Amino acid sequence: MTAGAGVLLLLLSLSGALRAHNEDLTTRETCKAGFSEDDYTALISQNILEGEKLLQVKFSSCVGTKGMQYETNSVDFKVGSDGTVFATRELQVPSEQVAFTVTAWDSQTAERWDAVVRLLVAQTSSLHSGHKPQKGKKIVALDPSPPPKDTLLPWPRHQNADGLRRRKRDWVIPPINVPENSRGPFPQQLVRIRSDKDNDIPIRYSITGVGADQPPMEVFSIDSMSGRMYVTRPMDREEHASYHLRAHAVDMNGNKVENPIDLYIYVIDMNDNRPEFINQVYNGSVDEGSKPGTYVMTVTANDADDSTTANGMVRYRIVTQTPQSPSQNMFTINSETGDIVTVAAGLDREKVQQYTVIVQATDMEGNLNYGLSNTATAIITVTDVNDNPPEFTASTFAGEVPENRVETVVANLTVMDRDQPHSPNWNAVYRIISGDPSGHFSVRTDPVTNEGMVTVVKAVDYELNRAFMLTVMVSNQAPLASGIQMSFQSTAGVTISVMDINEAPYFPSNHKLIRLEEGVPPGTVLTTFSAVDPDRFMQQAVRYSKLSDPANWLHINTTNGQITTAAVLDRESLYTKNNVYEATFLAADNGIPPASGTGTLQIYLIDINDNAPELLPKEAQICEKPNLNAINITAADADVDPNIGPYVFELPFVPAAVRKNWTITRLNGDYAQLSLRILYLEAGVYDVPIIVTDSGNPPLSNTSIIKVKVCPCDDNGDCTTIGAVAAAGLGTGAIVAILICILILLTMVLLFVMWMKRREKERHTKQLLIDPEDDVRDNILKYDEEGGGEEDQDYDLSQLQQPEAMGHVPSKAPGVRRVDERPVGAEPQYPVRPMVPHPGDIGDFINEGLRAADNDPTAPPYDSLLVFDYEGSGSTAGSVSSLNSSSSGDQDYDYLNDWGPRFKKLADMYGGGEED
Repeated sequence: MTAGAGVLLLLLSLSGALRAHNEDLTTRETCKAGFSEDDYTALISQNILEGEKLLQVKFSSCVGTKGMQYETNSVDFKVGSDGTVFATRELQVPSEQVAFTVTAWDSQTAERWDAVVRLLVAQTSSLHSGHKPQKGKKIVALDPSPPPKDTLLPWPRHQNADGLRRRKRDWVIPPINVPENSRGPFPQQLVRIRSDKDNDIPIRYSITGVGADQPPMEVFSIDSMSGRMYVTRPMDREEHASYHLRAHAVDMNGNKVENPIDLYIYVIDMNDNRPEFINQVYNGSVDEGSKPGTYVMTVTANDADDSTTANGMVRYRIVTQTPQSPSQNMFTINSETGDIVTVAAGLDREKVQQYTVIVQATDMEGNLNYGLSNTATAIITVTDVNDNPPEFTASTFAGEVPENRVETVVANLTVMDRDQPHSPNWNAVYRIISGDPSGHFSVRTDPVTNEGMVTVVKAVDYELNRAFMLTVMVSNQAPLASGIQMSFQSTAGVTISVMDINEAPYFPSNHKLIRLEEGVPPGTVLTTFSAVDPDRFMQQAVRYSKLSDPANWLHINTTNGQITTAAVLDRESLYTKNNVYEATFLAADNGIPPASGTGTLQIYLIDINDNAPELLPKEAQICEKPNLNAINITAADADVDPNIGPYVFELPFVPAAVRKNWTITRLNGDYAQLSLRILYLEAGVYDVPIIVTDSGNPPLSNTSIIKVKVCPCDDNGDCTTIGAVAAAGLGTGAIVAILICILILLTMVLLFVMWMKRREKERHTKQLLIDPEDDVRDNILKYDEEGGGEEDQDYDLSQLQQPEAMGHVPSKAPGVRRVDERPVGAEPQYPVRPMVPHPGDIGDFINEGLRAADNDPTAPPYDSLLVFDYEGSGSTAGSVSSLNSSSSGDQDYDYLNDWGPRFKKLADMYGGGEED
């Protein structure tokens, strides 16, 4: 550092605050935008890698780098955003230098600045052979070991029209070449870096970049005092082909005295890698019969060494070929590209289907003495082409087929084809070229055996063709290869014999239709419905029978098929549909086995006038006084036109009251109106006879009865409800009586329902407790009721006790007791029942038991829990009976004594006198 620079640095440190305050103003007054140099120069090697950094241009815009962009006029070099110039692709510089322009432009102001970049191709003795550096540049010597004594002098300053201007000085260092796999000793000196300022001040040197302070670390080192740079270990070009370092020079205080210099170190390749095939086994194919020079496949081997030197230049050759048929040199390989092609003719898949070729790759341009080699296997498959036409194994084939049989295989045609099985070159296609003009046969291919299956697709007739002579040609699914002709054995003859079988007779005019008037008498000959037996060469008889004759109207002659009527044919029958009656007949021969055919006869029945018309409607309704309403009447006839309408409607002369009370008015040919002739007709139902006559030839008449209800009508002419009833035959008095009876019945039902509800309410208000003296246990026992016994009662059966088990129960004090308690008193004695009564004495036994129970007034009903609806003297509700037997005296209850002992108590209560 000069004294002036030191003073300036001191002044800057003392006036930092003032400088910070006026920095912007000072910058605007003194800064000038542009590149730091008008012309940049750098030394490069002849071979440049893609993305390799060559130098860095510096540009100052005075306002920062925002919005600044760089571009060049060269497609091979670009400038990064930081000003670094790099190669866009791998280059080999053919000349001594490359020059191009770098442009910086501001996208905001659109200002542009240009600078020239010159790249000089470094020569080995460029610094010692008088090569002069460019003006305005400083060149630093690269001292090999031992370092030369050459010193570097500063380049004179450049003077231009503007006066003297100090240019910044940069180092220009040629690339450094280091051989890989060096044996040392290490560290090994590469170059010595010196600055021309080291004569004035002590300088310390350092390097940065990949291989120095970036991984891989410490591959290169530098003596900070002398500037000697060393390599510390053997280099491997396949790991790193080049290194880009930057050398720095600073003073003892760490201040930069020179701009950083770029150092490019290239590792010199050595042949230390064998070629490696991408695959150890390559698979290729070639068609059989291919001409020499046909491409087969490509094998590729890569060498990690430098491909621009002999170390990485690989050459190929074929070592062996297996099998060596028909020639030991069927293939050749391009030594540079690895393309394998055929070199000889005679490839035949039917003889050799596959070849195995051993390929060798050698570097050093194929020099077997110095180069390194490797091998791979190429498997070449000879693919099939259709060079063998299919051939029949025999010239003629035979088969037989029953007549009238389809989808039957009658013959199998075998062929031989030496091409690859189950391929289009082998698959056979059969074609009938003669002998089957009607198309009765087709030949299908068996996909497994490749045989031709002659199949019947259209039934053959023995009576027409007893044998066929077919000519069949076979070919492949794929066309034959060029130059291959069809073989004579690709055509064969097929003889097919037709077997005669018993065919069923058939009716030539099946669904035969005949027209016939209905009503012909039985025995009338209708037609002859005969069948034909197709077996002309068999003497057989045909017999006829009926299969279907729904109405049993027809008869067929069993020998000649003549059909006659067995009953009268009726067109109006349910068995006739759309005037057609249909019957089915069977014709059977006496062949072995018998055969039969069916035929259908349709008889179209022509209508005759055999049905008289029927009057419609059968019932009608009309008002008792004549007015506008009338009864429209028509007729229905089972016949068809012209045996139907127009109809003639008329009233008979007998009885005379018909024409007196009624009249008919014709509306049209099918309709007429029936109306009253008199002014009033009493309501009721009247049977009015009407004669209806159709228009048939001869015409038919029929007298029909229409029931007409005559009833009173309202103002609209509609029959009233009462009037309708009256018309049914009931008078007004009868109708009133019916309504009164209905009203009385409804009143009685209402009173009965009210009485039942009142009694139900009184029953629910009775007390459960009664006085002991009012406890009456008498009950009417019903012995004819069948139930489930005690299990049917919803009572607590534990209250029922056996009489003999009550001896230990103390007597309760007199007072109020529940009616469901057991009475206190002497136990009744029952007659002893026989253990096993005789079945014939069962009725006597039951009657005797009933008499004993009736004669015992104290016997309580212990077989059920009884609750009596009796209100005693203690009831707060009083007696519900309005009858007092002691006071009324008008009721005699003595007849209750006749009912038995159980009603004696009841007779005493109601029939006795007044108690004191």
